[in-house]
Amino acid sequence: MRLMSWNVNGLRAVVKKGFQDQIDGLAPDVLGLQETKAQDEQVREALFGWDSYELHSSSAIKKGYSGTAILTKRPPLSVQAGLGVAELDTEGRVLRAEFEAFHFVTVYTPNSSSGLKRLPFRGKWDIAFRDYLKELDQDKPVVCCGDLNVAHREIDLARPAANYNKTPGYTQQEIDGMDALQQAGFVDTWRAANPDTVKYSW
Repeated sequence: MRLMSWNVNGLRAVVKKGFQDQIDGLAPDVLGLQETKAQDEQVREALFGWDSYELHSSSAIKKGYSGTAILTKRPPLSVQAGLGVAELDTEGRVLRAEFEAFHFVTVYTPNSSSGLKRLPFRGKWDIAFRDYLKELDQDKPVVCCGDLNVAHREIDLARPAANYNKTPGYTQQEIDGMDALQQAGFVDTWRAANPDTVKYSW
């Protein structure tokens, strides 16, 4: 089974640039999308007539912002949007599809924003998201993909010393949040496969 993830940074824009042809060529069985920047009906409209995949999406209350989607060739047993925490579930940031052998979660983690003004919100998010994944993992294995908006180690960004505790995604709080996720048993698969590569991976 081929599982893929893509932060599209605006689904309607990438659809105009050959999105469907690219995905048909790559042929993932399940694809998680982040930052769709579209309401659910706009996502359906953008992909109307493309019958390669079953579509599920979760949009933010705020239009043109955030949003996640899952495209799957195999019908899931169930689909759920959100963490189940009201104050964290207004931005369409988490979508889960349950399959026979695993849970597939796509996530667009909140950015701490300029001036780190959303860092307190991010702190609440990291705790709730970790608890959410841990609970799912008690049921069956979890594949989580997406944009976690974190530079976990110095090799995950340029100029780490200059950016530490100043740049969204590279504060000690966010690093600790990723540490806690890994301590809960979850693995950063890209970094596991590329342990020494200096590259943004989010």
